[in-house]
Amino acid sequence: METESKGTRRGGEEIRQGKISPSLEENLVCLKESLAADTSFDVVYRVIHVGGRNACICFIDGFCKDELMQKVLQYFMDMKPEDLPADAHEMAKKKIPYVEVDLKDEWDKILYFIMSGVFALFIDGFDRCMLIDSRTYPARSVSEPEKDKALRGSKDGFVETIVFNTALIRRRIRSTDLRMEMLQAGSSSRTDIVLCYMESRVDHDFLEKIKSKIEGIQVDALTMNQESLAECLFDRKWYNPFPKFKFTERPDTAAAQILEGDVVILVDNSPSAMITPTSIFDIVEEADDYYFPPITGSYLRLSRFLIALMTYFVTPTFLLLMLNPQWIPESFQFIVVKEETNIPLLWQFLLLELAIDGLRLAAVNTPNMLSTPLSVMAALVLGEFSVNSGWFNSEVMLYMAFVAIASYTQQNYELSYAIKFMRMINLILTQLFGIYGYIAAVILLVVAVVSNKTISGKSYVYPLIPFHPKQFGKRLIRTRLPGSGK
Repeated sequence: METESKGTRRGGEEIRQGKISPSLEENLVCLKESLAADTSFDVVYRVIHVGGRNACICFIDGFCKDELMQKVLQYFMDMKPEDLPADAHEMAKKKIPYVEVDLKDEWDKILYFIMSGVFALFIDGFDRCMLIDSRTYPARSVSEPEKDKALRGSKDGFVETIVFNTALIRRRIRSTDLRMEMLQAGSSSRTDIVLCYMESRVDHDFLEKIKSKIEGIQVDALTMNQESLAECLFDRKWYNPFPKFKFTERPDTAAAQILEGDVVILVDNSPSAMITPTSIFDIVEEADDYYFPPITGSYLRLSRFLIALMTYFVTPTFLLLMLNPQWIPESFQFIVVKEETNIPLLWQFLLLELAIDGLRLAAVNTPNMLSTPLSVMAALVLGEFSVNSGWFNSEVMLYMAFVAIASYTQQNYELSYAIKFMRMINLILTQLFGIYGYIAAVILLVVAVVSNKTISGKSYVYPLIPFHPKQFGKRLIRTRLPGSGK
């Protein structure tokens, strides 16, 4: 049995590396063996007559437009012998009443297109297969992303179908300079990957670097879509938590980055775009910065910067002052913990950091009809009752509540968690070493940000390092868009 199985696999490999035969019978044998058509119920094949010759149609059930295929099939079956051309090329170009028709003679490519949902037609005597791209994928409607929202601007978002996503970008950039280059990765999944860029604006050396990395990926499948691709593209310093890529579910954000010369990567089955290369200043930018006038956009951007810094410093600074109450000015004595501390402050902060993540995970898995009552119950139990029971002090609850809410000002999940990890390290070092641990943790944060690199190898904090005053000012203060007047 094992010898037979190996022989079958070896035969399948030989088929996939060869070309189709003019004999329909031989092609049917190869087709059944490669696709296991008699085992997989959704692999549909049917032998028909086209112009007096035997022919076979093959497709994946659920991927083809039924009404269109019915009309095309009726056309084939009504074709008379005198209407049938002599070769496949003339048949595809002149006789098939459909727009997207291709010809292939290599089994590897034919099987790939069939598994992608393309309708395949084999005709006895023809040495090439006719591929009719009438596929349609199950897809949800285009709607505003739940996480990546904007107060103004368009309300559409990417979906899991890659063709829809490229169309959303094409709708915004009607330029012949826009390129959508298709690649595949994964020996089993053969996941479609699209590189979107402007031919005259992109860094071609960086583009070739990305393409060579994608083509050189040796994995069985991109199991987790974009995250699997990101880990394959950037394999250095995995322990640095700061994000190497910017992800967005907004087509307008992706289009804006393409116009600035960046490369946007779309992965099939993923409702977001990966933007490269990305610096820390790119990650903290959001669509609202540009959908409002410059003064409002600048305020929103600076507020986001300030709140991000506060989420890192507020709890470690409070812990440091509680360890050294003599440093607290007389006018700020009200911040001192007044109730009895049953559990050390460090453990209170760490427990609440874990509890906040537990609430997030619970919110993801909570049915919508129960989310409101459970949220109220969680607020009562973890708020007032946890303080009254003596587990937590009210000051600790206040600061951690601020941190939990303020973390949602960042659209990027990876950046929020990077700040969270650095904050927890600061808490531990401050508890162990006091002011010296606090300073060391801040230095560690700066080193982690500065030493991080973009996928292109450039500085993660440009235009701060290397310092470019004009560009740095634009990153902080939102100015008028080009062409909007003086």
